[in-house]
Amino acid sequence: MDHSKMDHSNMDHSNMDHGKMDHSKMDHSNMDHGKMNHSNMDQGKMDHSKMDHSKMDHSNMDHDRGAMGGHAHHHHGSFKEIFLKSLPLGIAILFITPLMDIQWPFQIIFPYADVVAAVLATILYIYGGKPFYMGAKDEFNSKAPGMMSLITLGITVSYAYSVYAVAARYVTGEHVMDFFFEFATLLLIMLLGHWIEMKALGEAGDAQKALAELLPKDAHVVLEDDSIETRPVSELQVGDVIRVQAGENVPADGIIIRGESRVNEALLTGESKPIEKNVKDQVIGGSTNGSGVLYVEVTETGDKSFISQVQTLISQAQSQPSRAENVAHKVASWLFYIAVVVALIALVAWMIIADLPTAVIFTVTTLVIACPHALGLAIPLVVSRSTSLGASRGLLVKNREALELTTKADVMVLDKTGTLTTGEFKVLDVTVLSDKYSEEEITGLLAGIEAGSSHPIAQSIVNHAEAKGIKSVSFDSIEIVSGAGIEGEANGHHYQLISQKAYGKALRMDIPKGATLSILVENNEAIGAVALGDELKETSRNLIEVLKKYGIEPLMATGDNEEAAQGVAEVLGIQYQANQSPEDKYKLVESMKNQNKTVIMVGDGVNDAPSLALADVGIAIGAGTQVALDSADIILTQSDPGDIESFIELANKTTRKMKQNLVWGAGYNFIAIPIAAGLLAPIGITLGPAFGAVLMSLSTVIVAINAMLLRLDPK
Repeated sequence: MDHSKMDHSNMDHSNMDHGKMDHSKMDHSNMDHGKMNHSNMDQGKMDHSKMDHSKMDHSNMDHDRGAMGGHAHHHHGSFKEIFLKSLPLGIAILFITPLMDIQWPFQIIFPYADVVAAVLATILYIYGGKPFYMGAKDEFNSKAPGMMSLITLGITVSYAYSVYAVAARYVTGEHVMDFFFEFATLLLIMLLGHWIEMKALGEAGDAQKALAELLPKDAHVVLEDDSIETRPVSELQVGDVIRVQAGENVPADGIIIRGESRVNEALLTGESKPIEKNVKDQVIGGSTNGSGVLYVEVTETGDKSFISQVQTLISQAQSQPSRAENVAHKVASWLFYIAVVVALIALVAWMIIADLPTAVIFTVTTLVIACPHALGLAIPLVVSRSTSLGASRGLLVKNREALELTTKADVMVLDKTGTLTTGEFKVLDVTVLSDKYSEEEITGLLAGIEAGSSHPIAQSIVNHAEAKGIKSVSFDSIEIVSGAGIEGEANGHHYQLISQKAYGKALRMDIPKGATLSILVENNEAIGAVALGDELKETSRNLIEVLKKYGIEPLMATGDNEEAAQGVAEVLGIQYQANQSPEDKYKLVESMKNQNKTVIMVGDGVNDAPSLALADVGIAIGAGTQVALDSADIILTQSDPGDIESFIELANKTTRKMKQNLVWGAGYNFIAIPIAAGLLAPIGITLGPAFGAVLMSLSTVIVAINAMLLRLDPK
């Protein structure tokens, strides 16, 4: 389709659904080639200038959401700084205090070393422990004690008891073992663990940063006198005209008013080839201009721009808890109460069995090792990583739970036009019906007689000839044949290009299913025919194979007629439903859900909106329309059905990682808590606070590494 020459002046587009045009029903004979000018009906592109963003609710977006149970960690940004400044204090304490009352070769013990250790530990507790006890305060204020509360308990108990031990030595002369070594080790390891966690989360969120960096800082604004003013992009307003030089990134969404070029939108839409852009075509902020100079009128700025919408979706996906994450949060909450109760039992029991120092050792170890750090980190890290990976493949995950539901899917309902097919007319076949002509000559005649029309069918024929390197025959005159097609004179011969119906005679030829057939006639004799149709996307066949491999039944539901639907369904080898209205598709999805099937719906986000919203998982082909943003759980910005394969792979791998981390985080704690409390002490198995801290930190690192190992297979 040639979109560059469009004349909208006399066309009423309000009720036109370009994505669902039933091309198989179009009668070539009734098309007024001279008056119809559809060149700007760009079905594949996204109209960002008309996006209604007012309905998007940003009020509940929690940008500060941390990884632990939805609690907003306002101190996370400084974990690196706090750790690095606390490290010298912690190392000094390790060098001057014995571990478990045993002096190690690397340690330097001198008179009043314990007093110095107490002073250093106080500074370390106040400075290094601040993010933990402030986090605990937030947790108790929200009535959701969890990880921060447990860490605070662990460091406070070990610090307070150690200070008491030093005081007892000098006041009563009694030797009481301190835990400064364990306290310093615990605090440093927890700070390091949080630093690693925040670094991983930061890396997982790089997709937003990468998108922001696509926009240049300044724009060249064209003033009324044609002079150029350099202005920050943040100050651009709708209606401004900007000049985009060759090789520059486009500063804002807009419409070209002068110039032509090829624009690379790969980083935004996934389209690998630069797209030819002419006057009246849209350009997306962040795309890269080719060799031409473009003058663009700004249509969207700020939070209404395409990049901002993508960033918002990523942010929403990363801040939205999933079902698995909610399970993790509940388990973490239970662990807090279990750990406190077990620690108190251990304290009382070991005071009776042994003495206070022994009881404190087991109590502190229990509180340290029960910290649900790894558990709280298990799910959010995986999903954050998954969201980032998806965005890099053009998969925008609006609803996290869609990832988990996809792994349980029974059936996928697929729209046809624009989803499995390109949605644009293309020449499927040129047939020679006369011995007088070759295929090249017939193609040249077809292109010549259609050369003056801007109709999509005409343009597809002209483009086909150009692609074959065939020169169009020059016609002396071309006229519309009312109710039949088009006719003209060339080289002294009279030709007609009319519909099969208008020709009225049977033809011995194979017609591609669902194709529109036009007959080239010379002196009432058919000399050639051209079949045009909606072409399958290259990745559609492979998608069907992938669905079957995963045990997901593919079902095509289309508004096209029986013949057109059957043609595509037979090629793909799938079941289909034809003549489906939006209401029919809705009822189809509803009936399958009533059969307890998990349903994925894939559509273009316009006529399919009700079905997208109703399905367990709604996947919109092509981002940019408000209805797609509102109705779908997943948006495929590249409009490529092959990306559904990437999404299914992402869903399965993400869910697998979630389960692995959840089992490790929860299972580790439930096994470690009884051991830390001294349950196996009678057989000689005990864990000291320092070793408990090491194990806890190790579990956190394992969970983080496991999440970051999430990868998608190369395309």
